[in-house]
Amino acid sequence: MNVLITGGAGYIGSHVARLLLEAGHSVISVDDFSTGLTERVESESYQLKLEDSNAEPELVSILGKHEIDTVIHFAARKQVGESVEKPELYFKSNIGGLLNLLSAMKTAGVKKLVFSSSAAVYGMPAVEQVDEQSPTNPINPYGQTKLVGEWMIDNAKTWGLSAISLRYFNVAGTGWPDLGDKQALNLIPIAISKIKNDEPVDVFGDDYQTEDGSCIRDYIHVMDLARAHIDAIPHLKKPGNEVFNVGTGEGSSVFEVLTELKKASGIDFEIRIDERRPGDPPKLVASAQKIQNTFGWEAEFGLTEIVATAWESRGF
Repeated sequence: MNVLITGGAGYIGSHVARLLLEAGHSVISVDDFSTGLTERVESESYQLKLEDSNAEPELVSILGKHEIDTVIHFAARKQVGESVEKPELYFKSNIGGLLNLLSAMKTAGVKKLVFSSSAAVYGMPAVEQVDEQSPTNPINPYGQTKLVGEWMIDNAKTWGLSAISLRYFNVAGTGWPDLGDKQALNLIPIAISKIKNDEPVDVFGDDYQTEDGSCIRDYIHVMDLARAHIDAIPHLKKPGNEVFNVGTGEGSSVFEVLTELKKASGIDFEIRIDERRPGDPPKLVASAQKIQNTFGWEAEFGLTEIVATAWESRGF
């Protein structure tokens, strides 16, 4: 296969790229390197901001030059809190970038796409486990951009696009230490950064309607998620957009994650309770039955391995 990965210098994209390269496939990366790291890129790459006005013709050229047959689209802004503060930025980047990519794929005749979606499309579901038939009602601009992205992709079936959107839950851990998540944007890397600086680790809200009062999320190891993207490609057979949850089906609270981090680090760090953040649902856990039944995929790693590999990859 000849695969184009947008966001290929990012944390998740670089894991997918390495697995594809190890399997003997050709990989081209596109990244604006705003958060992606050049040292993660192991094959030819292009620096390009997808939402820019010149991005579409550049992408058409790249797709044609490298005879790309499949695109995996990661490139997007992904901070929930920032999206609440700067919604216009998120719609311009996430929706504008996807629009340019889809237009370029149509022009170049590339008709296979795996899309990095998010469990944020579900908002605050009133069920213990969320399946793909659950109502989509995002409660923050980040989740809205992912849902609108799914709609855009589905409408591209009119020109023959075959797509799979993977709605994944909370990604952490690392497959290789050099590809670890260096950005302190999510709970585990934020907590590790705080510990490294000998600062208290913040918990945003301890009064949710959960067993210990903190938010519950479904944490998935980045290697399991990377495999899911590659496992999706053989199923790109007919026009349309099919959605799949990618998670473990097990929920872990913020306090449970921090307990695992104390074990992995051997440090009894201070925990500080702060106010809730806007846009945070109390509980979000996947039903992964559909992807297991369709792809034969299932998560191999649990919370202990996720936290331990995340800690090891930060150089301690």
